Amino acid sequence: MRMRRRRPLLRGAAMAAGGAAVYHAGKNKGASQGQEAQQDAATEDSYQQPAAPPPPPAPAGGMAQASIDELKQLGQLHDQGVLTDEEFAAQKAKILNA
Repeated sequence: MRMRRRRPLLRGAAMAAGGAAVYHAGKNKGASQGQEAQQDAATEDSYQQPAAPPPPPAPAGGMAQASIDELKQLGQLHDQGVLTDEEFAAQKAKILNA
């Protein structure tokens, strides 16, 4: 009676077990890569969206910066003699009442 060689069977069993381990490792790697891709996309989106600039601070008097600029321009025109006292007062009242 000859003894059979069992090596091919052992080799096949070892290959099957190793193949299953490789399959599951690859499956888990694919899932983790998908999660990483989602995180990268979310991070990328947060970097691409510019933050809204903060509104300019309101002056202590409660007037808008545009009104202050208009008053300065009116003052310069009045100082240069372009506007009379009455015209200056009328324009100033419009700006302050607006």
